[in-house]
Amino acid sequence: MKKSILLPLCGVVLASCSTVALTGRKQLNLVSESEVLSASLSEYQSYMKTAKVSTDAAATTRVKGIAQRIAAAAEAYLQATGQEADLQNYAWECNLVQDNQLNAFCMPGGKIVVYTGMVALAGSGADADDELAAVIGHEVGHAIAKHGQERASQQVLTSLGSQVLGGLTAGKSEAVQQAVGLAYGMGTQYGALLPFSRKHELEADYIGIVLATIAGYDANAAVTLWQKMQAASTTSTPEFASTHPSSDTRISELQKKIPEVQKAFGAAGQASKAAATKSSSSSSTKKSSSSKSGTGFKIG
Repeated sequence: MKKSILLPLCGVVLASCSTVALTGRKQLNLVSESEVLSASLSEYQSYMKTAKVSTDAAATTRVKGIAQRIAAAAEAYLQATGQEADLQNYAWECNLVQDNQLNAFCMPGGKIVVYTGMVALAGSGADADDELAAVIGHEVGHAIAKHGQERASQQVLTSLGSQVLGGLTAGKSEAVQQAVGLAYGMGTQYGALLPFSRKHELEADYIGIVLATIAGYDANAAVTLWQKMQAASTTSTPEFASTHPSSDTRISELQKKIPEVQKAFGAAGQASKAAATKSSSSSSTKKSSSSKSGTGFKIG
C-alpha cells in the first residue's frame, strides 16, 4: 500500500525537474508555465487598478531607464543560456508606485513594480542607480529563474504529500492522524518551504548581480543596499522561521560572489555602459524608438 502510493508520486517529481541555467540548481515544475503566466498577469492587472502610480516624472524616468537596461540584460542572459524560447513570455513593463514600503517585485512575464520607498532608500548618491539596479535585477532574477512556477509546484506537491499521509494513517485513531498531520505541516513549513524560499532569495541575489553587471552597473552596490536595508529593518524574526535570509547572510554571500561575477561579466557590462552613455546623448525620440525595438520594453 505504502509503496503503491509513493512510487507514482516520486515518478511525477522526477519527471518534473528542470535546471536553473545560471546556477545549475535542479528545480521542481509541476505547474505549467502558461498557467503561471496567465495567473500572474491577472494578479498584476488587478494590483495596478488600485495602486497609486507615482506622479514624480523624474523618478519614474530614472526607474524605468534602469529597468530597461536590466530587461535587456535579462534577454541577453536568456539567449546566452539557450532559453531563447522563453523570450516570447516576456512583455516588459515597469511602474513606479507611490508607497513608502521598502519593496519591489517582478511578476512572471516581466511586469516590474518599484515602490517609492525603495527609491528613497537608495537616495541620490553616486551609487543610487547601482543600488536600484541591484533591487530590480534581484526581482527580475526571480522571474527568469521561474521561482513563481516552482513555488506553485511546491504547494501542489505539499498537497499531494498530505493526501499520501492521509492514506498511510487511515484506520489509525483520530488523535494519531491529527498528530501526523501537524508534524507534516510543521516539517513542511520549517523543513522545506521556508528554507527553499531562502534558497530562492539567495539565488535571485546572485542572478541580480549578474544582470546588473551585464547592464553596466556596479554589483558592489548590492552590498551597500542590504546594509541600508539592515539598518532600516524593524523586525527580528529568526532566520530559521523567515522566508528571507538574514541581511548578514545575504551580504556575506554577495561579497563572496561579486568578484567572480565581475570577472565573468565585467566586459559585457562595460560595453552596455558605453552603449547606455551614448544612448543618453541622443534625442529622446531616438532613444525611445531604439529601446522598443531592441528589448520590447514598454516605457509609456
